[in-house]
Amino acid sequence: MIGISKLYLGTVEPSDALRYGRQSKDLPSHLLQFSADKKPVVVWNVTRRCNLKCVHCYAHARDLASPDELSTRQGLAVLAALAQFGSPVVLFSGGEPLMRPDLLELAGHAVSKGMRAVISTNGTLITPAVARELKTIGLSYVGISLDGMEPVNDRFRGVKGAFGKALEGIHACQQAGVKVGLRFTMNRLNVEEIPAIFDLLEKFEIPRICFYHLVYAGRGSKLVEEALTHGQTRELVDLICARTRRLFDAGRAVEVLTVDNHADGPYIYLKLLQEDPRRAAEVLELLKMNEGNSSGRGIGCVSWDGQVHADQFWRHYSFGNVRERPFSEIWSDLSNPLMAQLKEKAKHVQGRCHTCKWLSVCAGGLRVRAEAVTGNIWAAEPACYLTDAEIDSHS
Repeated sequence: MIGISKLYLGTVEPSDALRYGRQSKDLPSHLLQFSADKKPVVVWNVTRRCNLKCVHCYAHARDLASPDELSTRQGLAVLAALAQFGSPVVLFSGGEPLMRPDLLELAGHAVSKGMRAVISTNGTLITPAVARELKTIGLSYVGISLDGMEPVNDRFRGVKGAFGKALEGIHACQQAGVKVGLRFTMNRLNVEEIPAIFDLLEKFEIPRICFYHLVYAGRGSKLVEEALTHGQTRELVDLICARTRRLFDAGRAVEVLTVDNHADGPYIYLKLLQEDPRRAAEVLELLKMNEGNSSGRGIGCVSWDGQVHADQFWRHYSFGNVRERPFSEIWSDLSNPLMAQLKEKAKHVQGRCHTCKWLSVCAGGLRVRAEAVTGNIWAAEPACYLTDAEIDSHS
């Protein structure tokens, strides 16, 4: 996760994270990525069921309940164990998490245990009454996925009217006083929608947006041919930076982030090196704190059936099941060779990643993407768009 507004526009300074001691339990949400202990943010896919049919769904979600979902009792126990382990945030996802009848109970329990609860949703089921309940339980944030304006979004979502319902969900959250933002997955089929999405942010005064680089997992595996070229990715990051600056120049302090391509960090640094060298030095310090991709270390996933994964995309490999062992025990068990390697990815990456001068601030990117493209977990990150000259340690 790379904070464009944090880094490029200077809304976060290195001293901000240092002031809190860089411990996950003490850091406010917007500084968690700079923690030193990297206690895992846990994505819990509470259900596989979904009311939409998104073409890029990493979970192969469908409108059918899975009989192997963790029960309410089991879920409450998992949350208590995560809190005891020190996980600072639980992100409830799916499928569509609001299709699970006990979601509010589960999220409220997470909050009562001292964790921050976040929901990743398509937004179509958030009525004013639901939004008020989310506020009552102390939810920290609702991330609503849009993939463009109405025609494009509804085509991606597979259900006509999804866009309008999502906007209603956004409005309901705002009326209830729940922080709400957008999630947008970038690919060739929707990149032309990004300016309109920024316009939407301004029009509806939405305070946060995450632009996700496409990951080849689940149904998203079928979109490999629609992945952006390296040149297109550079152009889009430039566009996102420019539109973010425009927001700030207009007095609109929107939090803008990119996710799932840590080449964005060095790219922002190199950009600032030309535009503002003083700020570039501060950004490099923040990137070193961030440490790049954190799958298997600072982010993990629990599936609806209790399986533990390195992240929400790496569903084909399980380290164990929370029905059998606590998450903390599974997460800390370095007798599993892959878990041990993921804790120190920089030592194992190959190809141009191995010799890249930005390895300490990127950690080699998403291993699941490298595996999807090459069959080799440790191959070079295929989505890295930095040139050979930009990654050369002698340059």
